[in-house]
Amino acid sequence: MAIKPLKDRVAAHRVEAETATKSGILLGEAKDTPNTAIVDEVGAEVKTLKKGDKVLFKEYSATEVKIDGKDVLFIAEEDILATI
Repeated sequence: MAIKPLKDRVAAHRVEAETATKSGILLGEAKDTPNTAIVDEVGAEVKTLKKGDKVLFKEYSATEVKIDGKDVLFIAEEDILATI
């Protein structure tokens, strides 16, 4: 199913927390869900983001829904803090 967010929203999927460093040190279980996501689609009024951007967003600002068995985040452009 194709998803097209409305107005200033983006559709994204959450990036999983890393469990090990590059040198192989295990970090243990992450207790918080990460506030980073990859943008899948952008609404018509979004000016600063594009598909494929990795973003950092405010905690509790995303609306999470399950579409076709996948978790999709809908985030307003103003709730995105930075691109990574």
